[in-house]
Amino acid sequence: MKRWIGFILHLAMVVVLTSFGSYTVMKKETVEIPDSLKVTANLEIFAPQDSIELLDEDEVTPPFLGKAYNGFKEALAFKESQGKYQRVNTLGYLGKYQFGSSTLNLMGVYDMDEFLDNPKLQEKAFVANIARNKWILRRDIKRFNGKTIGGIKVTESGILAAAHLAGAGNVKKYLRSYGQNDVTDAYGSSISYYMKKFAGYDISNIKQQKNAKV
Repeated sequence: MKRWIGFILHLAMVVVLTSFGSYTVMKKETVEIPDSLKVTANLEIFAPQDSIELLDEDEVTPPFLGKAYNGFKEALAFKESQGKYQRVNTLGYLGKYQFGSSTLNLMGVYDMDEFLDNPKLQEKAFVANIARNKWILRRDIKRFNGKTIGGIKVTESGILAAAHLAGAGNVKKYLRSYGQNDVTDAYGSSISYYMKKFAGYDISNIKQQKNAKV
């Protein structure tokens, strides 16, 4: 009887050890991936640096920075150049805010290469241009602010954005003709479009200044 019990215990130990050994082998088994499922190409795709330009403007919007001056200038910059300081368009307009050289000359900037390479100078030029246009359009801002022309509510920021696009003189004509003289630039943007798109920003911190310089 003792001999049978010893035999059974020995057999049980062999079975247990064999089971663990089989489990270990199974855990270490290598699974071969079929060639048809293997990745043979680098699937990481990089968009071109300026690929955003290929998208429709309505599909790409700037980050909303509020309705104060900073939000106004960044929204306008995004429309003009997508915020790129070294952008030069096909008509030769320069920088983040797309200034013409004649406008820059009025504000004391004559070196266009330096202007493109100097973000601080570009920001100063934008402030000076807003201050200058505020002075030129001061009577029209007072007269038309809050009125509706062609279904568009006129605001100070809308007037000044339109002046950045088409010049203060053309904005005067637009307002005083109650929208009849609506100028459009070479890319299809009009005074009325800018008047609507950039309405309602508070830019009261920029004071009007005759012949503002950088």
